[in-house]
Amino acid sequence: MRTVTNIRTSRWALVIAALISISFPLSANDGEDGYKLLKLDGYKVKWGEQTLGVGASISYAFADEAMHFADARNCRDLAPMTALAEQDIPMETLERETAEAFRVWERAADLSFHQVDDPRNANIVLGVQAVPRGRAFANVTYAPGSAEGVRAIDQSLVCLNPEQKWKVGFNGDKDVYDLRYTMIHEIGHAIGLDHPGPAGQLMGYRYTESFSELQPGDLRGARILYGHGADGSGLASRSDIQTRTQ
Repeated sequence: MRTVTNIRTSRWALVIAALISISFPLSANDGEDGYKLLKLDGYKVKWGEQTLGVGASISYAFADEAMHFADARNCRDLAPMTALAEQDIPMETLERETAEAFRVWERAADLSFHQVDDPRNANIVLGVQAVPRGRAFANVTYAPGSAEGVRAIDQSLVCLNPEQKWKVGFNGDKDVYDLRYTMIHEIGHAIGLDHPGPAGQLMGYRYTESFSELQPGDLRGARILYGHGADGSGLASRSDIQTRTQ
């Protein structure tokens, strides 16, 4: 069983920046193919086998109590997601939007996600920030291994700022972020993808309502890590996210 106060088998933690609504210069060497694999201390990281192109089954859970992760640089202190209920976003809506976000990555690559009840036993733990900052962050830790250039992810955390306003669906207001879009992005980090640049891909670090589905670079990155998904498309309906309501 995992401990709430410390991730015993992990060696390093990663800071992943939140989605932002402004852009910064993009290095000419970054994201040339529309994707960028996450690297921790020079190692690519992924779930499952330490072999690129091999799929994985990953569990996730929502924090249901205060949780502390001593080794984390982001999401170190998590509180239950029910804090978003103060924004009239019921837990059922949050669970639905999160499940749909995971399904986007299942369609993209050979990945399967399943929800478990106990966050202490989950591969990915989702919650709100006990100390609010930014908008949303992910934290990734990896375990020691022998594979050259690849390490197995041990645990990932995803946290939202409960003091920020959140919404379900696109409405043109880019100051209020869509839950599903944000979750897709942060889950991308949680499975081993980095920001390829500011925009053009869903994994870009600039929040946009120009598209709701994964872009070609997002698909390439996920498939390099985990191979192709069951249907081979990885695409969601463009109208789906625009017509959703609470």
